[in-house]
Formats: sequence, structure tokens, C-alpha cells
Amino acid sequence: MLKGKHILVGVTGGIAAYKVCYLVRELKKAGADVRVVMTEAGARFVTPLTFSALSEHETLVDLWADDQATGSSIRTRHIELALWADLMVIAPASANTIAKLTGGLSDNLLTIIALACRAPIVLVPTMDADMYLNPITQKNLVALQERGYYVIAPEEGELASGLVGPGRLPEVETVLQYIGKVLDGSDRDLVSRKILVTAGPTYEAIDPVRFIGNRSSGKMGFAIACAAAMRGAEVTLISGPVHLETPRHVRRINVESAHEMYENVMTEAKETEAIIMAAAVADYTPAKTSPKKIKKTVSGEIPQVELRTTVDILHTLGKKKDGKKLIGFALETDDEFQHALDKLKAKNLDLIILNSLQDEGAGFGVETNVVTIIDAAGHAEKLPKLSKFDVAHRILDRVKHLFSS
Repeated sequence: MLKGKHILVGVTGGIAAYKVCYLVRELKKAGADVRVVMTEAGARFVTPLTFSALSEHETLVDLWADDQATGSSIRTRHIELALWADLMVIAPASANTIAKLTGGLSDNLLTIIALACRAPIVLVPTMDADMYLNPITQKNLVALQERGYYVIAPEEGELASGLVGPGRLPEVETVLQYIGKVLDGSDRDLVSRKILVTAGPTYEAIDPVRFIGNRSSGKMGFAIACAAAMRGAEVTLISGPVHLETPRHVRRINVESAHEMYENVMTEAKETEAIIMAAAVADYTPAKTSPKKIKKTVSGEIPQVELRTTVDILHTLGKKKDGKKLIGFALETDDEFQHALDKLKAKNLDLIILNSLQDEGAGFGVETNVVTIIDAAGHAEKLPKLSKFDVAHRILDRVKHLFSS
């Protein structure tokens, strides 16, 4: 699977840079054509000459130097390498480089190439445990995954600082297998599957200024949409009002109210094989919307807002599934499992994803989630606290199983 492939290896500053020598050697032995680009910090740990000898190509470090081996000029080299690569792997990926990629900062040859690269990019974060576990680094890694980067989690063990924890570069064989998996598409186990995902809150207008809403950030639904697209699915994402980037290769439809969500879901559901309703759709909406802002009176009289129920989208879908797989979410504050089970049965779902506001690391606006996946037979799988992106993949693993059952 690696024979004849163009692999671009990016090396950043970290003690684990020496292990990447073995990675380059194994890639070459497997038949890959390997080019190496380093940051100046990376070149302080291992000399460019070492990688040149192993890759049989000039190792590139200087952003402004012409490529003597190919004749490329500084004007085109980054574009040529970005187009040349079948895959780019950055190992070790330092906290600094990860932060630069997250912000789109391109101040060295490696980050410029990564920004221009059309091929899959695999990050191997390697650093001291406290740096890796820092909330900023974790948030950056989640953001990059949501944009379609692949991330190999570091291994735990003794680190260069003498501390013990996550941050070690995985074994070369682990990285090779991961690269091969990405290249041969074996991770794309949902190719051509049509999946509809909903995300975010809905806003129910009281007047042109005020609305009834909820605290949903949309992050869980967007993570599912991104993960499904990375696994090859044809994804449509219907989102309420959120400030999140559209994941790569995802078709997005923006809505505001529960009624708009209902209309778009019912339209898109006709051509869909699985529907994952992660949106927090309002249960109630004002019976009447004032065309003008409701003014505060001098007397302090409090206006009365009459509510009516919104259409239950999940229940409507569950009444006529036509072979579609239907997955719902339940955010509960008490008697969680029973309420989720009742919802699963009442709405004829194939799976329901339960999370509780009582669990630390779950709920609104955070990067992690703690969920329990419950199937139609009532069997429950409680997951540990994971990033929402990892939770998304665990949910999609179950969706894949539904397709094959």
C-alpha cells in the first residue's frame, strides 16, 4: 500500500525527532518516495543531512532557499511539494506547530506546505505530558480534527523531562500502520453512505429582538458530521444558529426555528440512509410573534407570552422510517437512563445517545462529552470522558454496525 506513494514527512522541534529517522527508513523500505521538511527547531535535534541520507532527497529547512535538487524556486517550492504529496505526516508535531496550524499561521516552510496541502495530513503530537494535556493544546487538536486532520494519540510512559504520562511518540510500526490505513482508505468505512446530521439550538422568535433558545453549542453535531465525512459518507448538516466552521466535504443548511428545522429535515430525509438528530430542537415556541419589539411599560406590566408545542421531528421520522436508521440524543438531569429509554421506544429509534448534565466534562460548550449509547434492545454502553470528536467516531461505529445488521 506504500509502494510508489509520495510521503512528505514534517519534523518539528522535539527530542522524539530522532525516532523519525527510523520512520523515514521504514517508509523507504516499504517502497515509498519520501521527502523531508524540517523546522529550524527540528534541525537542532537531528541534522538535515541525516534525513537527506535516509530519504535520498535534499532535506528542506530554509523557507527562502532554492531547492538545488529539483530546481524549484522559493516562489513555487511549497506549492509543488503540497501537490506532490499523497500524504503528509508531521512527527513529532510540537505544541507550537499545532497551535500555528490551528490559527492558519504559516511562518516557516513546513506550515506553509501544510496550509497548501490537498492530501491527508497526519499529526503525531509529541511533547511533555503537561504541554499535551494543557487545555489549549487539547482544544487545538480537537479543532484540527474537526477540520479533517488525522491525529495519532501519543503513548504514555517516561518522558525526556523524567515525568511519566502521555506525550511519547508512538512506535514506528504504529505510525506506519496508521499511514497505510489512511492511504488505502480502510478508515473510510462509510463511503457513499448518505447521512443527515442535525446540530445546534433553535431560536423561537418572541419579537424581532428576543427569542426562546437553549445553550447548545452545536459542537457534538458538527463533530459527528466531520467524522462521518472523513469516513467517506455523503453528509448533509442542518444547523441551528452557531458560530462553527463547516467541516470539510460537508453540505450545510442553516436554519433558525424548529419549524425550519422540521421542514428541511423532512425534505433531506427522503434521500438519506441514517439520520442523527444531535440538535437541541425547542419543544415550545411562541403562539404569536410580535412584528415589533415588545416595549417595557412604565407601569412595569409584564407581557404574557403564550406558548405552543413544536412538531416533534424525531417522532414524525420514527412513524415511517422506511428502512432508515434513526439516532436521537437525550440530555437529562434526573432519572437519566429511564427517560432516555422511554424516548427511544416512544420515537422508534435505533439508538439513543444519553448524556447528563450531572457528569463532569459533559453538557454545553465544552470540548468533551460523557455519553451512554443505548440500542433498541435496551443494551447500554457507557463511554468514558472523551473528546466530542472521539465520541462521534464511537457513535458512527454503531451506525456502521446498524447498516450491516
